[in-house]
Amino acid sequence: MTRTVRFSELGEPDVLRVADEPDPEPGPGEVAVDVAAIGLNRAESMFRRGTYIEETRLPARLGYECSGTVAALGEGVTRWSVGDRVSVVPAFSMNDYGVYADRAVVPARAVVPLPETTSWVDGAAVWMPFLVAYGGLVETGGLRAGDHVLVTAATSSVGLASLAVANRVGAVPIATSRSSSKAAQLEAAGAAHVVATGEEDLVERVLEITDGRGCEHVFDAVAGPGVADLARATAKGGILTIHGLLSGQPTPFPAETLPDLWMRAYTLFAMTHDAERLRRAGAFVGAGLRDGAFTPQVDRVFEGLDQVVDAHRHLESNTQVGKIVLLPGGAR
Repeated sequence: MTRTVRFSELGEPDVLRVADEPDPEPGPGEVAVDVAAIGLNRAESMFRRGTYIEETRLPARLGYECSGTVAALGEGVTRWSVGDRVSVVPAFSMNDYGVYADRAVVPARAVVPLPETTSWVDGAAVWMPFLVAYGGLVETGGLRAGDHVLVTAATSSVGLASLAVANRVGAVPIATSRSSSKAAQLEAAGAAHVVATGEEDLVERVLEITDGRGCEHVFDAVAGPGVADLARATAKGGILTIHGLLSGQPTPFPAETLPDLWMRAYTLFAMTHDAERLRRAGAFVGAGLRDGAFTPQVDRVFEGLDQVVDAHRHLESNTQVGKIVLLPGGAR
């Protein structure tokens, strides 16, 4: 039997339940993975609440990202062998698949190799954040050496990865946080500057840092009415990319000032559903892993699938710096 997280109603973390189910069998083009570690993402919290970018079909499962070993292969899968160490990346709908389980079936296209030198915890924490950062900033955003990039929600796993990616290409990352209490951690993670939005004026500070030009790139996970200030902090001809909806509020285009900028949305699925783009992203992230430039920052590890409710409560607490990981078996 396989222990799997399910929920039958939308709501708070306590709607999540652990159920015993028959071991899943992979179909054509699928693989079964014995899950060693699960990486939690804000998307899963929103999916549980019914506020994600796609409608949640109940009863539902949960989970985009994990590490583990290949347990079984479906028809037509030739790249992988039973026993291979792998990570699963977000390349599917949670209405179809979910990895909050002891054993999960996922599309073979969503599986990437996990080096022997990378731990299970790191293997569950690295891919989604760095794929989002690479895809949104480099692959489609064209981030270059010398560019200033403003990263909102910078203490999130994607925010921290964005700082590392910006440094990797020689850009200048500016991190935002609600208070200055996390400034030292963000600077240690690679931020050249930290703006405490609850204590200082965002636009004024960014213009001061950039000698009045504004940032060539803004990478925003929050959206909502705050984009008006982000637009004012963007350089002429710059790019304001929205990759998350943490505010939960409508996001207007700041047409009252008609700013000279590109405002765009980015979703990870645009890359993970494209084999060639995912290959390039994997090569970029893999190179950073091998030379030590990319190291996932893990905030906390919860041991045991029964801790999923507490893990989701921590995910929504806004106190974490980095990734939250859940070990389904309770052992590293």
